[in-house]
Amino acid sequence: MIPVSSSIFSKQFIVPKSAIDHMDHVNNVVYLQWVQDVAQEHWESKTNEEIRNKYVWVALNHYIEYHHPAIENDEIRIETWIESYKGAKSERHTKMINTTTQKIVVSARTTWCLLHKETLRPVRINTEISTLFS
Repeated sequence: MIPVSSSIFSKQFIVPKSAIDHMDHVNNVVYLQWVQDVAQEHWESKTNEEIRNKYVWVALNHYIEYHHPAIENDEIRIETWIESYKGAKSERHTKMINTTTQKIVVSARTTWCLLHKETLRPVRINTEISTLFS
């Protein structure tokens, strides 16, 4: 893997009632959705329509650690960055932090694969893509 000195993409939000499960904290599936959503937002913030019409990412795996529960109305800062890449694969890290307690709620590592949007075949991550996140 080629290490990347990636800038951190960050956003904040309030945990909605719809994210809460029967145990009165954020459901694990919701955390996974947030991991995927912030990755998509980061991609969209760094690319133009031409690039998005040419390439698409698919998740190959997710590794998630649950550190502290989040509950309704908690303010969460979610951060994501590209850690490394090799060939068509990229390793993305995501961290969710409770802004009041500064405790890490969730950390995640996801392997993504870059595909040519038209053929859905893997595409080597080239300079056009790798420089977007440096």
